Amino acid sequence: MSIFQPDPDLTALRVTLARLRNDRGWTFDELADRSGLARRTVIDLEHGRGAGNITTWHALAHALDVPIGELLGALCDNHTPPGTPHA
Repeated sequence: MSIFQPDPDLTALRVTLARLRNDRGWTFDELADRSGLARRTVIDLEHGRGAGNITTWHALAHALDVPIGELLGALCDNHTPPGTPHA
C-alpha cells in the first residue's frame, strides 16, 4: 500500500520568510545579524536557492519572534496539513 505524501510548498515558505522580514522593515543584513546566519544564507533561502535545515529555520523563527510552526506551516499551504481532521 502506497501512501501519498504531498510535496512541501517551498515557494510559500520563502514568501512567508520575505513577508515577515519586510513586515519588520529589516534588510537581509539585519535578519542575518539577528539570526546569526550568513547574509548569503538568508538571501538564498528567500530566493529559493536552498531549503535550509531545521537549525536554520529555528534561528530565523527566533530572530523574527514567531513560533516555528507559524513559519514552517507555510510548507503545507497547498495541501491539508498532517493531523488535520478530514471532512
